[in-house]
Amino acid sequence: MSNLTSETYPWLKYYPKGVPYEINPDAYPSLIEMMEEGFSKFTNNPAYSNMGKEMTFAEVDRLSRDFAAYLQSLGLKKGDRIAIQMPNLLQYPIAMFGAIRAGLTVVNTNPLYTPREMQHQFKDSGAKAIVILANFGSNLEKILANTDIKHIIITEIGDRLGFPKKLIVNAVVKYVKKMVPAYSLPGAVPFNEALAKGAGATYTRPQVSNKDLAFIQYTGGTTGVSKGAMLTHRNLIANVEANNAWLKPLIDVEAGDFHPIIVAALPLYHVYALTVNALFALKSGAMNLLITNPRDLNAFINDLKKYKVTMFTGVNTLYNGLLNHPRFNEIDFSNLKVTSAGGMALQKVVAERWRDATGCLPAEGYGLSETSPVLSSNPLVGENRVGTIGVPWPSTEMRILREDGTWADVGEPGEVCAKGPQVMQGYYNRSDETAAVIFEEESGRWFKTGDIGVRDADGYFRIVDRKKDMILVSGFNVYPNEVEDVLAQCPGVLEVACVGVPDEKTGEGVKVYVVKKDPELTAEKIKSYCRENLTAYKCPKQIEFRNELPKTNVGKILRRALRDEDVVKAK
Repeated sequence: MSNLTSETYPWLKYYPKGVPYEINPDAYPSLIEMMEEGFSKFTNNPAYSNMGKEMTFAEVDRLSRDFAAYLQSLGLKKGDRIAIQMPNLLQYPIAMFGAIRAGLTVVNTNPLYTPREMQHQFKDSGAKAIVILANFGSNLEKILANTDIKHIIITEIGDRLGFPKKLIVNAVVKYVKKMVPAYSLPGAVPFNEALAKGAGATYTRPQVSNKDLAFIQYTGGTTGVSKGAMLTHRNLIANVEANNAWLKPLIDVEAGDFHPIIVAALPLYHVYALTVNALFALKSGAMNLLITNPRDLNAFINDLKKYKVTMFTGVNTLYNGLLNHPRFNEIDFSNLKVTSAGGMALQKVVAERWRDATGCLPAEGYGLSETSPVLSSNPLVGENRVGTIGVPWPSTEMRILREDGTWADVGEPGEVCAKGPQVMQGYYNRSDETAAVIFEEESGRWFKTGDIGVRDADGYFRIVDRKKDMILVSGFNVYPNEVEDVLAQCPGVLEVACVGVPDEKTGEGVKVYVVKKDPELTAEKIKSYCRENLTAYKCPKQIEFRNELPKTNVGKILRRALRDEDVVKAK
């Protein structure tokens, strides 16, 4: 960025005092130096807590170094890809930091993937090794022969919980809950054994530059075949530095001995939590409260009661679920300074209820796997405008692109585009897909997000919707986010999803799927509420009640799955 003035970039005048306009993406030669600094600076502080067991930064340092040595002893070289497939457990940061310290490129893999999805990701990335939870070993067995994976490190849920808890948890998971289907993976090495071997091996610090790939972060696949976003060490460092700068008005980690406690309910394999939780902790000395299964709200609330948390990262559905739990008022939020909302649209009613209950208004932000991930956020002090995704982060520029490839005016909808040091290098082995989203012009290298948005005169952005989610009713655009936001405020509605369905008269019609909070809620009550709050063509023609809505593992409602169900029914 250049010519940094509020005339050129109107959003800069809304930056809180102390937040710089630009950050240094070259603050570290690589993530390895950032890790080493954090481990050294916060040695005796707790870094992670999971299932009642805490792990200090010194322990993460030692164990990740041992794991790096073990990986190198296998003959894995700088740039080789290693997949990590597990939920939030103490093993994850050990494996992830260890892989990076060995010079490898991490391929984060959703534990809930089917064998088909696993095979695609492993083959596409060329992964040579994997760290996997035993619960998913049977899926790996089915596709292993069709991949390049030669080294398997397998772990069980309780492996880092200490004796005797480790034995008890692993036995319950395997024999009582029967969560580990039988598998045969000859040569697989238990995680703790790998650490023990690494402790006796030699670790050689690799020569890594910030231009080297740190992660191949796969998109969720909701827009077609899952593609791997190539994220360099510099991409991630830039986003961590910007996050640190953005938090400064409320959490100045350089000011003293204050060490935040961050709720990590989103999985660390997801790019949002990877950067904002795991990597940011290296700068702040924060302890991450790892939630292995956020859908078990009772257990989740028990964990939240153990600590006075400082930061909470999550998505709309997570906050909504907690707010509607009968035990929510048992949690002490007196230390909560930051609530961050991303991944999906934050509904106004949820934001206001969270503020009223905790005293902390969620700051909605925006980002993608391709942007490491954050591009924008509402300021944490000052103008937090609910319903917007805030303003671009330091060293980041965003604009709106018309269909004809020209830049849109203020208030005019179009595709959100962004440039900054956090933007990916491209899609792994997909130059055609890269060319479709990256373009160069005199002002720099821009990324097309695929989201439709508008910018107001102050430089605040609002996402209207994904291009493909837009519903066209008799030539009028209907954006599902708007319909969902209105219906979320309808008395008796717990959750809602809006999709477009074929309609003989109007081309497409609006359909909503609703989960009831009040069993007495009827379709007629919903229609009446919509007629009061939405123009006629935006009102749903079809209403279907569900016990639950399909969601990704991070709690994002899958509209596509609902649309696909309708297509199958129509046939």
